[in-house]
Amino acid sequence: MRDTAPHGVDAGTRTIFRADCPSRPILDQIADKWSMMVMALLERPTRFNELKRRLVGVTQRVLTQTLRRLERNGMIQRKVLPTSPVGVEYSLTALGESLREPFGHLYSWTVEHGEEIQNCQRAYDSRADT
Repeated sequence: MRDTAPHGVDAGTRTIFRADCPSRPILDQIADKWSMMVMALLERPTRFNELKRRLVGVTQRVLTQTLRRLERNGMIQRKVLPTSPVGVEYSLTALGESLREPFGHLYSWTVEHGEEIQNCQRAYDSRADT
């Protein structure tokens, strides 16, 4: 097998996912559960506290980190509102909007196959216990 192709492309007959593949850090930063859930909630501009209320279980720290990471990657934009106290709302950018459809397909797949996956997990766990 040749390993002359850059990053994660076909190298002869087999795909090689090299350590320096640029897709790795991007997938790591946008495909985690909180990022996907935040982006799903941003159908319209939404304030931080509303996001926090709707993401049951997320801590303020994790939500802040997630929003900063998504903003840094160009998926969302942050707008400071001229209110007292100062408010902030988040919305999807065009780049972030372009991910709604693929994320929607992934979410639909998880809902459609959730019960089957849970059954597989239970079967595996019962085998592992013996």
